[in-house]
Amino acid sequence: MGFTGAGGGGATVVGGESESSSLLNSQNSQSNAPKDSFHLAYAIYFTLGAGYLLPWNAFITAVDYFSYLYPDSSVDRVFAVAYMLVGLVCLLFIVAYAHRSHSHVRINIGLALFVVSLVVVPITDVAYVKGRTGLYGGYYVTVAAVALSGIADGLVQGGVIGAAGEMPDRYMQAVVAGTAASGVLVSFLRIFTKAVYPQDPHGLRQSANLYFIVSIVVMIICIVFYNVAHRLPVIKYYHDLKVQAVNEEKEEKGVLTGKLWRSTLWDIVGRVKWLGFGVLIIYVVTLSIFPGYITEDVHSKTLKDWYSILLITGYNVFDLVGKSLTAVYLLENAKVAISACFARLLFFPLFLGCLHGPQFFRTEIPVTLLTCLLGLTNGYLTSVLMILTPKTVQLQHAEVAGVVMVLFLVVGLAVGSVVSWFWVI
Repeated sequence: MGFTGAGGGGATVVGGESESSSLLNSQNSQSNAPKDSFHLAYAIYFTLGAGYLLPWNAFITAVDYFSYLYPDSSVDRVFAVAYMLVGLVCLLFIVAYAHRSHSHVRINIGLALFVVSLVVVPITDVAYVKGRTGLYGGYYVTVAAVALSGIADGLVQGGVIGAAGEMPDRYMQAVVAGTAASGVLVSFLRIFTKAVYPQDPHGLRQSANLYFIVSIVVMIICIVFYNVAHRLPVIKYYHDLKVQAVNEEKEEKGVLTGKLWRSTLWDIVGRVKWLGFGVLIIYVVTLSIFPGYITEDVHSKTLKDWYSILLITGYNVFDLVGKSLTAVYLLENAKVAISACFARLLFFPLFLGCLHGPQFFRTEIPVTLLTCLLGLTNGYLTSVLMILTPKTVQLQHAEVAGVVMVLFLVVGLAVGSVVSWFWVI
């Protein structure tokens, strides 16, 4: 069954028929919508997308500092497990009980928890650790802060993706582009701190505090932006459309009881499952290679320790380019997009060739080109699938569909992190 996308053409839906009664995708609802003056609503969603990934980027980018403080711990692996598993459990609860909670409350709680988790690190540094190594009380507090940030991510990411799904395509594109922008921001912060601060314990401490101060400022901006967003006419217009759709469903089916909600939830999962598997395979491939392969497996005698930093920056920049391209051209055929996700499995033999292939493939140029292509395809295909997802369900279920997609994404991240251990060097 076809549905109308941003470009007005037909698109193939995988895993179920699009609801013809969806108010979101009707041309009349979009043509009657108020103008997004000065693109403020777009900027808000872009900032929210950047905000909810910035804390994780800050923790990971400062991992060299934490590894110095706690040399007997596998800091990066513990951080990943704490963040992803806690976030995954949080998302499962949200999916199960989304009909009993309000996204506005969840997002505000999540943003507040982000601030708390970020503030914990510099306070612990100033009040207890003070740059000294081996004080593992500080380590446990830091891991707890990472886990708290994972809870916040589960609360915020699903809600923001869901809210963007209730609006036209460009707002979902703004969110996913914002997630890439957070990576670019942290990459350039890393380059700045490496160039300016001395590469010693004091310099590591200064750079780590800078990451967290920037992240705290961005999160405060996110809180302000999110709580004034509902006053913008364009956002209020689409929110009212959702309320209307919810009321119509209540009139038709009554209040969603537990049993009826489970039936509705499984229907939503059925409609988005192939798009979800596409997102899952995207991040299995990406996390299997990036950042572990980039930071540990390839080396450059010319660029030395700048090599991994420049590769990470190249990936993040092209991820942003890919997530921004959907504003110019949106691939509206879901089957083609999902096939392209599985085609990315070809990155495995290509990157393997950069380790064990002919001498030319082991040089900086092929690795850099493949890394940039990995980022470009990751960004574009993620944006495409996230934009297509709300079109497969009714408007009142767009938020839950968004949360389900984030659940697939997080599972992909977790599986990719495990698969990354299987590189044979």
